[in-house]
Amino acid sequence: MTDDTDHSERAIAAAEDLGLPYTVTRHGPVRSLEEAAAARGVEPRQIVKTMVVRVSEGDHRFVLVPGDRDIAWPKLRALLAANRLSLPSAEEAREVTGYVRGTITPLGSRTLLPVVVDASIAGRVSIGGGAHGVALSVDADELVAALGATVADVT
Repeated sequence: MTDDTDHSERAIAAAEDLGLPYTVTRHGPVRSLEEAAAARGVEPRQIVKTMVVRVSEGDHRFVLVPGDRDIAWPKLRALLAANRLSLPSAEEAREVTGYVRGTITPLGSRTLLPVVVDASIAGRVSIGGGAHGVALSVDADELVAALGATVADVT
């Protein structure tokens, strides 16, 4: 599996299997959140970053946060009742999800992981589509419901 492999079909199929209405956006390379937002026709806060967080050996979570925010680690540790959390290596994240960094999405992940969605995510959002330059626009509430996600203030 190489970094330029397009796994968007897997993410799109997962959205369809979940009954999640979506629109696909495809765009060229982007170098910043602002460029990604412009290419997708959304505000930076509407881009949803999917982070893989390692709770312990073999125990990971997806944490979805707005593009213009970062994880508040003390809040996330409290939510997950964990003393220590970390971001896995790029290789470990790829092993767990089947996606390379920058393309990770909870849709079609190789491993079904619990999902935490930051409470500030609302309305129409743009989430990674499993490949560079591919995104799915979805309704945040429908995404939360489809993923069975926990909604909490984690930014």
